Amino acid sequence: MDQKARKILMQTYWQSGGWRSGGYTYTEEDFQYAKSKGLMFDRLTISHDECVQRLRQLHEKFLTKELVVKAFLHSLSTRKVHLRSALSSWALTHDLPMHTYDEQPVALVSYSGCGYCNERKIMSNATYANEDLNVLNFERIKWGGVRLNWLIYCLLDLECLVKEQEALNVSEDDVAILKQMVAAIESCNDTDAARQLEKRWKDVFKSNQHERDVVMEIWGYAGLLVSKDDYRKERGRGTDFMSMATWRGQDGYSQEKMKFYFGSYL
Repeated sequence: MDQKARKILMQTYWQSGGWRSGGYTYTEEDFQYAKSKGLMFDRLTISHDECVQRLRQLHEKFLTKELVVKAFLHSLSTRKVHLRSALSSWALTHDLPMHTYDEQPVALVSYSGCGYCNERKIMSNATYANEDLNVLNFERIKWGGVRLNWLIYCLLDLECLVKEQEALNVSEDDVAILKQMVAAIESCNDTDAARQLEKRWKDVFKSNQHERDVVMEIWGYAGLLVSKDDYRKERGRGTDFMSMATWRGQDGYSQEKMKFYFGSYL
């Protein structure tokens, strides 16, 4: 990743430990440089149907489960957090069929008015006008992603992974971290919520709380950490958990999904 381009993107949205106030600005020269390095983008106007078409092309021509798993594991010891959410983006969209937004309408919308997206917990709109992809990529590079189940984010995330073409070597350290992450889940008390698991992961891999929160959410959307009771009351005050909102230690992890994704490493 080009460090000058990364700095331009970071400084566009972030200053002194917080979101930049007073609007997001950059010089045209800086924007063009970051754009040439694949870290910033022109605003995008696109339909839901076009997003789905581009995602299908990615899955059919470039993406594999093995690629996104390697990207995730490689990120653990290297702290390349931008490589992590491809796992959930792949999980959410790999079996998404070609369809139109209005093809299967939803009477009671939870995530989207599109039935195909709604049943997969993907948040999607019929159209996107002048969409700011740069803030999505900023969140991806700083924390590993935030709006993980947004259709437009999944598209950006997976397209970036394909274009970046990083060497994704899975080291012994990565595998050791993965095993410790799994052991930490197994050690949770039945009533532990996501915050308690996050704290158990604190000494397992180099990260801050925000990064660990995102990893839990990624595993939630990937089906690795799944609540067995969606009607539980969310634990904690002011949490922003989505896929992990009602998870408890008694839910553990999905052995089927753990084997599906990481079986060859465990």
